[in-house]
Amino acid sequence: MTIHVVKSGETLISIAEQYGITPEIIISVNELPNPEDLVVGQSLAIRIPEVVHTVEEGDTLYEIAETYDVSPTQILQNNPSIAVVEFLTPGETIVIRFRGEEIIDNIEINGYAYTFIDRTVLRKALPFLTYLSIFNYGFTPAGELVPAEDEELIALANDFSVAPVMVLAPMTAEGEFSSEIASELFANDEAEDRLIENIVTTMQAKGYRALDIDFEFILPEDKEEFLSFITKVQARLSQEELLTFVALAPKTSGEMTGLLYEAHDYPTIGAVADRVLLMTYEWGYTFGPPMATAPLNNVRRVLEYGRTVIEPDKIWMGIPNYAYDWPLPFVRGTTKAESISNQEAIERAALNNVAILFDELAQSPYYYYTDAEGIEHVVWFDDVRSINAKLRLIPELGLNGAGVWQIMKFFPGLWNVVSAFFSVEKV
Repeated sequence: MTIHVVKSGETLISIAEQYGITPEIIISVNELPNPEDLVVGQSLAIRIPEVVHTVEEGDTLYEIAETYDVSPTQILQNNPSIAVVEFLTPGETIVIRFRGEEIIDNIEINGYAYTFIDRTVLRKALPFLTYLSIFNYGFTPAGELVPAEDEELIALANDFSVAPVMVLAPMTAEGEFSSEIASELFANDEAEDRLIENIVTTMQAKGYRALDIDFEFILPEDKEEFLSFITKVQARLSQEELLTFVALAPKTSGEMTGLLYEAHDYPTIGAVADRVLLMTYEWGYTFGPPMATAPLNNVRRVLEYGRTVIEPDKIWMGIPNYAYDWPLPFVRGTTKAESISNQEAIERAALNNVAILFDELAQSPYYYYTDAEGIEHVVWFDDVRSINAKLRLIPELGLNGAGVWQIMKFFPGLWNVVSAFFSVEKV
């Protein structure tokens, strides 16, 4: 795969001619939202088909995979659109292999999804995943689970050989993280034991393979109780051959203070958990000043600290799958960024006919535009360039893989990098 950055005067046709492929291939690979009006600075994944198959009457995915001695997953990754159809269409062409692509690492990928995810988006994303983490199960201070409507997502995950993961989070009815709910649970051993048994029963009944503990904003004074809870959960789940994952705030040292960080003790939690997600995103956030959501320099600092105190092969780096659009000027306490998809960010740049810029330190794209009311905006997002830079940290630092928050929108830039350079583990 080659990454092409659009220059002034270039068109889809001229770029396609440069690489000896058709414009339709570029449109398909990138799911281009703006094929008629590419913008300067837009990055494109250029993948050149080497082996293609023309579907004949009665062909099935598994028969085609067997014919070419490849996995069905590889075909689905190379052709995401066929993951959503029941039958292949005679006459359509399927890419079996792209030219010159070599796998650089075997990794795990955990994708997070709410239960209301568009099923087409989910089907297209599942071939790229090891785990599907379904958000979320809540709980009461008495240890009763607050279930999610998860049956359909679990079934779809199994259809694609993806292991379903139950996400446990102390959430209010309004969907906010609650340190109080967690604190009350930690203070009651009977409630903890009840919750753990309820978790095991539910996981076994529904076919979950792992539990993801996503406890954010834990009170500093509950640090030891939080570790004790994780330890008890892991010990109980391991008896049933179930895994325990823990999501951790992005820290660059053990001395970081604040509600988000203090109870997330990397060495002790990392020693107990089977996997940890380091949430390397949200530097740029809804109420914060405009900046990249996951600047590479900041991401690297977190991962480099993390790997010194946690076994690297337990670590997933966090990958954000969203963009932010800020109205300017930024006024703290007043300005609120709009969350959009990375594809929408490209569409918005094209609609306003503005060039996309690239911050070399953050390795992140951004641009400015003026809306119909005359208000200036800045948009920070991710593209195939920035994702490529992030994912390259996995083999460089010897990490296990990545956790994507979240997969609610299909992001071709991410999945192209994954399928071109990585082999995704299945469990």
